[in-house]
Amino acid sequence: MSEMRVIGIRVEQPQNQPVLLLREVSGDRYLPIWIGQAEATAIVLEQEGVTPIRPLTHDLIKLIVTELGHTLKEVRIVDLQEGTFYADLVFDNDKRISARPSDSVAIALRVGCPIYAEEPVLAEAGLVMPDEREDEVEKFKEFLESVSPDDFKATDS
Repeated sequence: MSEMRVIGIRVEQPQNQPVLLLREVSGDRYLPIWIGQAEATAIVLEQEGVTPIRPLTHDLIKLIVTELGHTLKEVRIVDLQEGTFYADLVFDNDKRISARPSDSVAIALRVGCPIYAEEPVLAEAGLVMPDEREDEVEKFKEFLESVSPDDFKATDS
């Protein structure tokens, strides 16, 4: 299992599809996850420090968990099946709740907990970007030009 950090959100053209990009903290693999527009907005707002007038869904979840006396310990991206990623929210009582990675990351950013990806997920969908000297945004742009969501669908091999 590798700890991941959020690099950011990019919109893939021409489909106008947001992509969440994570990178290993102690490694060179990136993990791109195609996500919905609402979750992309929630992640970007949190990264930019924008506080909405009323809590968004992910802010509300953070408040509910806190008010009920629990703590989100970590988020784990645990599986990839037929192009769909799966994540678990892991709480202080070791209770796990399955969730979409996009929602999980949006919540993790709000509570400041670590994000991990299981090795089989990284082995299947993780990518090493060429030319480590370029800045991450430029590498991400180049990467998006060369892949599509179909590249991450399971095959019958």
